[in-house]
Amino acid sequence: MKIVEKNLHQGFIKVVPDTPDDLWHLYNVIYKGDEVYAYTSRAIKTDSEASRPKSAERVSAFMGVTVESVGWDRFLGKLRVHGLICHAPDIIPTGAHHTLALGLNQQFTIVKKQWPKHLLDRLTQASESEKPLLIISIDDEGFAIAETKQYGVEIKIEERIRLPGKHEADKRVEGTKAYFRKALNSLNQLWTQNHNPIIIIGAGFVKNDFARYLAEEAKDTNKSVADIKSVNNGGTAGIHEALRSGVLLKATNQLRVVEETEAIEEVMKRLGKGEGTITYGLAGVEEAIQMGAVEKLIVADTALRDAEEDQRLKLETLLRDVERQNAKVTIISTEHEAGSKLLSLGGLAALLRFPIYHTPTNQ
Repeated sequence: MKIVEKNLHQGFIKVVPDTPDDLWHLYNVIYKGDEVYAYTSRAIKTDSEASRPKSAERVSAFMGVTVESVGWDRFLGKLRVHGLICHAPDIIPTGAHHTLALGLNQQFTIVKKQWPKHLLDRLTQASESEKPLLIISIDDEGFAIAETKQYGVEIKIEERIRLPGKHEADKRVEGTKAYFRKALNSLNQLWTQNHNPIIIIGAGFVKNDFARYLAEEAKDTNKSVADIKSVNNGGTAGIHEALRSGVLLKATNQLRVVEETEAIEEVMKRLGKGEGTITYGLAGVEEAIQMGAVEKLIVADTALRDAEEDQRLKLETLLRDVERQNAKVTIISTEHEAGSKLLSLGGLAALLRFPIYHTPTNQ
């Protein structure tokens, strides 16, 4: 993402999203009540001698809307910002409803009454390029290939296969070669686009056999292999296991989705052990903040994005209080497994510097 201009005194930031991940970040940055300005088009009814009575003519114009809702279409690569027109040329009435369809490489301006630190941090992080990883999870029953996104992982390809039995050695060797060829072709279709780093994971020896096949048959692709790791499952299950277990940390260098998953796994581990250094739910977290006990506050993105204004302002106040205590704030995407786990805890949890023993409530 390009941050073209930032003026916090006047409350605006101009941005240009250049990857689908950027649209996801902006979906979580734009709130109800904000103002968004961009070039757009709108049908204007005309009634002149030269035109059909009350016919509609589409005109392009620079317009602003006061946001009522925001939608993210990951497949079309669009943000749809709907609201009431607050700025437009004279031929367009203000106060009418309008939807800005914002796409990649399109500049627009976001205006807020106040920019919270966690949103500024999010935009800064989005402006720092993070090359996605390709993860291939392979065993003798099939393979899956996923691409990491800043909001989670996206499964690109999944195939199930049935190799000949071990008692049919010759057929199994030929079948395995054909299987590896198919897996490699699928991997290359994705890798050739951006030459992403590749991680090979899987159960048993199949992943190592595939890695050797890759080194022999596709030397250029093999140069992008960043790591080979063992997991207990193949396919999609193996990819989610790798994210949970932390085996990807070396290759990912704290990729956002891995960092988020690691945070939630620490929450679940402390809950499972009955430790006093974890709390969740609004009441428990508020108490911990008042005691200065919070080391890391973990918040589901939907807790902020979908909240009513008074609830969101309350959460923003908690975030500011935590940051003043030099604690870390982590916003978790609900598009992947870790986010779903956090939602089951009420969308809010805190890792504590020292134990507090009480019964947390889900609010």
